[in-house]
Amino acid sequence: MFRIGEFSKLTQVTIRMLRYYDEAGLLKPARIDPQTGYRLYSIEQIPILNKIIYLRDSGFQVSEIAKVLESCDSAAMIEELDRKYSEIERSILLEKEKLKKIQLAKKELLTGKSEIHYHVTVKSIPAYQVLSLRRVIPDYYAEGELWSELSAFALEQRVPVTEETFSIYYDEGYKEQNVDVELCALVKTLGNSCGEFAYRITEPVPAMASTMVYGPFSNIAGAYLSFARWLQKNSEYRMGNPTRQIVHRGPWNETSPQNYLTEIQIPLEKN
Repeated sequence: MFRIGEFSKLTQVTIRMLRYYDEAGLLKPARIDPQTGYRLYSIEQIPILNKIIYLRDSGFQVSEIAKVLESCDSAAMIEELDRKYSEIERSILLEKEKLKKIQLAKKELLTGKSEIHYHVTVKSIPAYQVLSLRRVIPDYYAEGELWSELSAFALEQRVPVTEETFSIYYDEGYKEQNVDVELCALVKTLGNSCGEFAYRITEPVPAMASTMVYGPFSNIAGAYLSFARWLQKNSEYRMGNPTRQIVHRGPWNETSPQNYLTEIQIPLEKN
């Protein structure tokens, strides 16, 4: 048995952290000396401590580490690791978007103007027969995973879907988390709904404001500002809900984000 100072030197983990892991319930001492009250650790606890350090350095919070340590099922542990991997991927994407916005802001400050211009048009959108999947997702970047689910279902059920797809956003305002989105893929015939996968006919929209966004998804924010200016000039209209988005060229068919093409659609109502 090793006293806490000895165990700290052998594992290269500070005494402060060992005490913290004890208080958090992640790594209790193997025994407490009843005479001195010293924390005593065993050599068998070193692999457990190494796992705690590895998970901590991988971005896991204390509660998440405890959940992994409690699980004796390898499949459940892999599921937790995959979940954290996806979470970190989304965080990286968000940080990259921040860098792009900083670069764009610098360009606008140096030139005194924005280099991106958007043209807003109004068109009528008919009703569509679709296979859809609606769910509240963690953020907008999680939409790709939802599309994978819808594609897998269509393939498994041998549902012939067209290449025409769009997303419907139901939240009244912009949300950074818990986004209510419905993915729609046009189908020639309506089938039987199955759980979250639903066949339905979307509502027609008599007046839909539309603009094309060229380049990375970070440019979408500028498109909405163009909508704001357009609505100010065309005061006979007000903004409706829900909005739609069509990615004509995206990660699946373009290697460079500079070549992405996204269509933003906002329903209009008469004042």
